[in-house]
Amino acid sequence: MSLQQTFLNELLDAIKNDRLTLPTLPEVALRIREAVDDPDVSAAKLADEISKDAAMAARIIKVANSPLLRGRVVVDNLQLAISRMGITFVRNLATGLAMEQMFQATNDAVDEKLRSSWEHSIEVASICQVLASHFTRLKPDQAMLAGLVHEIGTLPILTCAEETPEILEHPGILEKIIERLHPRIGTEILKAWDFPEELVAVPMGYLNFTRESEGDSDYVDVVTVANLQSYHGSNHPLAEVDCSVIPAFKKLGLSHEVDVHHVEELAEDIDEARSALL
Repeated sequence: MSLQQTFLNELLDAIKNDRLTLPTLPEVALRIREAVDDPDVSAAKLADEISKDAAMAARIIKVANSPLLRGRVVVDNLQLAISRMGITFVRNLATGLAMEQMFQATNDAVDEKLRSSWEHSIEVASICQVLASHFTRLKPDQAMLAGLVHEIGTLPILTCAEETPEILEHPGILEKIIERLHPRIGTEILKAWDFPEELVAVPMGYLNFTRESEGDSDYVDVVTVANLQSYHGSNHPLAEVDCSVIPAFKKLGLSHEVDVHHVEELAEDIDEARSALL
């Protein structure tokens, strides 16, 4: 049996028998989500919880003062930052910011792949936030989070690869396995994290280019378009996809010929959204 088939079979067997170790959200994200789920939560209570993590607190204040939110007054404390952004926005932002620490590994080859995946996720998330803001009635912060988690299923596969060093000598094989399995694994991770159904649908749905959703555009549509836009003008295979036949573009009311990076207003907003996540 080939190395590819052996590694693939091990992963499939682990998925089937619930033996695949799914990543858990970092503790700071779990604490903030738990606090937000309290119906009596206030900006002051949430600020107390976030302030236990100085790095997270500093990043949230930075975003509150970023051009993204266009506040006229400089915010210098967490409670004001939360009041400016809103509690749900802060929860989604904190979840996204905390996820970065998950995309690291001790093996250099795996670490490089994880960091590359995270950088791509930030690019897609930034485009998602801007598309949701300009072309839909969806929540831009929720769209940002959808972009950040669209490839989350890559994590356990690369963790297994770290334990099977010989697969790392064949990056092409590993890439094929990731392409095949990450949507299915990503769905299980988001279910385990108790994400809303509209986000759980993202990993399996965003690469389905014939998908027709009912009603207005949804988060899967936004991620589909953002992911394709992220590869625009590159030599990636997805840059060759015929976007004119993809329903998600029509749903958003965005021409398949447009490159969002070349539309001044959109490009500026994408840069601002990206800098908020870095």
